[in-house]
Amino acid sequence: MYTTESCTTSIAVSDYKKRYIDIPTFTEYCKACPNYDRLWSCPSYTFDVEAFWNQFQTLDLFAVKIIYNDNYAGKQFSEHKIADIMRQSLNVEKARMSQALFRLEEKFPGSVSLSAGSCSLCHDNCTRPDGLPCRYPDKLRYSIESLGGNVGLTLSQCMGIDLEWMEEGRLPHYFVLVSGLLRR
Repeated sequence: MYTTESCTTSIAVSDYKKRYIDIPTFTEYCKACPNYDRLWSCPSYTFDVEAFWNQFQTLDLFAVKIIYNDNYAGKQFSEHKIADIMRQSLNVEKARMSQALFRLEEKFPGSVSLSAGSCSLCHDNCTRPDGLPCRYPDKLRYSIESLGGNVGLTLSQCMGIDLEWMEEGRLPHYFVLVSGLLRR
């Protein structure tokens, strides 16, 4: 169904903030998402996002490019089939990335990983809308974009990868998952 290519790079958090962080703009983008104020991993936040970034010195970036084979790439599918393909590819690779990042956190004490997209631990049953605390606070991670990072610009300028967007009913040739590790 697909193959993957991985890419990694590192950047000083101070440089990353200057070149790729725009907290007000990306917070506004997040407001248009159905996860806004509904997942603990998504804005609005009760903490200062810039202060969060300032705790760290280095951002290690990780990208996994999920490249669909000729039977899938650029092909038209039903909404249900596309959701199924994404579950079998994006969700699988995101889980692999998360596990690798948790291992890196153990290797670098004080580090915090950044998720590829929003949290999916509770499978659309987050406790936030009910005003209850997160069930898995030890596994809760934020995404780069939820913290104001421009992932598209990050990919193109830091990793030489351009995003390919999905057109309605048509699977792209590839998706890219981007995560990170913030180190002190």
